[in-house]
Amino acid sequence: MEPVKVGLLGLGTVGGGTATVLKRNAEEIARRAGRGIVIDYAANLNLSRAEQLGLGDVRLTEDAFDVVSDPDIQIVVELIGGYTVARDLVLRAIHNGKHIVTANKALIALHGNEIFAAAQEQGVMVAFEAAVAGGIPVIKAVREGLAANRIEWLAGIINGTGNFILTEMRDKGRAFGDVLSEAQTLGYAEADPTFDVEGIDAAHKLTILSAIAFGIPLQFKQTYTEGITKITAEDVTYATELGYRIKHLGIARRTAKGIEQRVHPTLIPHRRLIANVDGVMNAVLVKGDAVGPTLYYGAGAGAEPTASAVIADLVDIARALTSDPTNRVPHLAFQPSSLADTAILPIEEVETAFYLRMCALDRPGVLADVTRILGDRQISIEAFIQKEPKTGENKVDIIMLTQRVREGNMDEAITAIEALESICSSVTRIRVESLG
Repeated sequence: MEPVKVGLLGLGTVGGGTATVLKRNAEEIARRAGRGIVIDYAANLNLSRAEQLGLGDVRLTEDAFDVVSDPDIQIVVELIGGYTVARDLVLRAIHNGKHIVTANKALIALHGNEIFAAAQEQGVMVAFEAAVAGGIPVIKAVREGLAANRIEWLAGIINGTGNFILTEMRDKGRAFGDVLSEAQTLGYAEADPTFDVEGIDAAHKLTILSAIAFGIPLQFKQTYTEGITKITAEDVTYATELGYRIKHLGIARRTAKGIEQRVHPTLIPHRRLIANVDGVMNAVLVKGDAVGPTLYYGAGAGAEPTASAVIADLVDIARALTSDPTNRVPHLAFQPSSLADTAILPIEEVETAFYLRMCALDRPGVLADVTRILGDRQISIEAFIQKEPKTGENKVDIIMLTQRVREGNMDEAITAIEALESICSSVTRIRVESLG
């Protein structure tokens, strides 16, 4: 059969990796796909990049719209990122009857519902394995490998930058700002690291995973998002003393009230496998009713790991080009007419255990006041640490682990605790999950 002709938008890190792996493994890929897959047309603002990659006879342009309008191109691979131009390019390509492969998690999380509807109408496919957890095939695992299961919950370390920072803080006792600067030097974090450290990148990915796991529309705006910028070296140390590790998790859980969809720092028992995923690595833990917990681990970013997922999508589409369009794997795992309208729970209604750290004056009655406030709101204490004051100081750190409680009750309790004259700082809280 004639090779499948691909139009590649973007020759950056992932685009370059995709071109390199396609060329290096061309024979193996063709054996798997049943036909060759070749880049026929590529767009990049800097065309000298094509020479660096050795693209040879590939046609080149600075205008990506030339690629999506070319009649010879069968699949458009969108690797330029962003929300706006990428959306316009993908929708134009779909309108022109092109299949889509993308690594753009922001595009899918925010505009996926619109894009999938357009693709359904045109009878084309949109593949996005590389949008979540880089080279880990977690979307395929949840959408296809676990298709027999009712997914109960999933939890993932899905941003390598945040995981690197928390690992360094734990292993070396370093401050957040110090590790962030190193992450930027090493290329793990952007010059503006907001998307990574504030949880926005992870929230994009969790939105996608949640939709696939529970058969609901993509709802990024309903994802509760909290970053790691307030985590201190002291919090990491105290968590270790209590037998936990702090990880920046995306969590989606099915409950009787609705779907929990949240990204935030989380204490996890140190013996859990996911608690031992360190550095820039990613991992996703998925609990199905039939299979139980399954863990997917690997490189969550990088040129060739992400290219691995991009090319896997290309192979899937190449295989499906001769199949019945009505029997393809649905974009969000469930048939479009069967997506549920289950509500995403507001964070105030979510129930978790909590780690609390507060600074208090070292005088009688402080602990009694705090426990009374907690007790009035049905909040039980699981574990407790009170540090001795440093020489010449009259302030102490009080650390507590609570049992599970509704978040709204904890909000009220923290407001009341912070109003006490004996409390000398804001209360730090981190949610606790057993993931068992």
